[in-house]
Amino acid sequence: MKKENNYVIIWLLSGCLLLFIMVVVGGITRLTNSGLSMTDWHLVTDTFPPLSEAKWSQAFEEYKKFPEYKKINIHNDFTLSDYKFIYFWEWFHRLIGRIIGLAFIIPFIYFLLKKRLSRETIKKCVVLLFMGGFQGFLGWFMVRSGLIDNPDVSHFRLALHLTFAFITFAYTLWVALDLIFPNKTQIIVPLRNLARVALVFLVIQIIYGGFVAGLNAGLIHNHWPLMSDGQLIHDSVFIEQKTLFLNLVEGKSGVQFVHRTMAYVVVGLIIALYFISRKYLLTILQKSAIKVLVVFVFFQFALGVFTLLYGVPLWLGLAHQIMAFFLLTAMTFSLHRLSK
Repeated sequence: MKKENNYVIIWLLSGCLLLFIMVVVGGITRLTNSGLSMTDWHLVTDTFPPLSEAKWSQAFEEYKKFPEYKKINIHNDFTLSDYKFIYFWEWFHRLIGRIIGLAFIIPFIYFLLKKRLSRETIKKCVVLLFMGGFQGFLGWFMVRSGLIDNPDVSHFRLALHLTFAFITFAYTLWVALDLIFPNKTQIIVPLRNLARVALVFLVIQIIYGGFVAGLNAGLIHNHWPLMSDGQLIHDSVFIEQKTLFLNLVEGKSGVQFVHRTMAYVVVGLIIALYFISRKYLLTILQKSAIKVLVVFVFFQFALGVFTLLYGVPLWLGLAHQIMAFFLLTAMTFSLHRLSK
């Protein structure tokens, strides 16, 4: 690691930390059904929450015009106090997004002026800048889907927003790792390729985690290892939608079935990576990375099972999402050490 890159590395890793916090708060926002509390988006004027009771009442009255209140909360004795609670989490989520934007742009300009960035790193940072802006758009694109007729956001848009946040984090970490480990290592092609496959399936699993969250599909078939009625593949997997494909991407049972099944695939691929890696002479860091990856995937699998069995309580749902973040971190680090 070059000494002149230290501050750039700290900057990038700080961005990773902020993205992690963003995803955690996003998980709380989703699990507390707070995401539709702010019915508009303004870059500057939304920076602070309402600062008077009159402003709060005005925001609450605006919220009452939209489907979530009209179709759900109007029947739940929903008060201004309840509204302030859900508003806080959505506002906090957006505030962190603004902080991430400033924490990236200002140091980026500084490092450019000080010529601390190589041409290659500048290109990667421009990609990160685009990804951050696009992620902000995806957040509003998701929220917008729940403000028209349906009191829930589109599970496709939620999964896109969630997955892109994970990918943005992984790429930020990758750029930092390129600077931390500037020297090339010998690439073991079979391990690298298997790690790539495992990463692809992990991303697919994250996408389906978004589908499950968006459809509240974790609230059904709360059994394991079989689904309801002692069935490995429950009958409802095939009958909720018109076609098999739609059942697997829009049906609650179908989406949960894919998410359950994909978990075994991800675990199997990482176990295979571990045992195949023992045939090769690896560095201590490579060995450690793969071992941590194995521990994380088993822990994540267990969290998924318990989250399902207990009907997705807030703390378990959040823990499951956080562990997915740690698993992606370990997967990204392992792949980097096997690739460069």
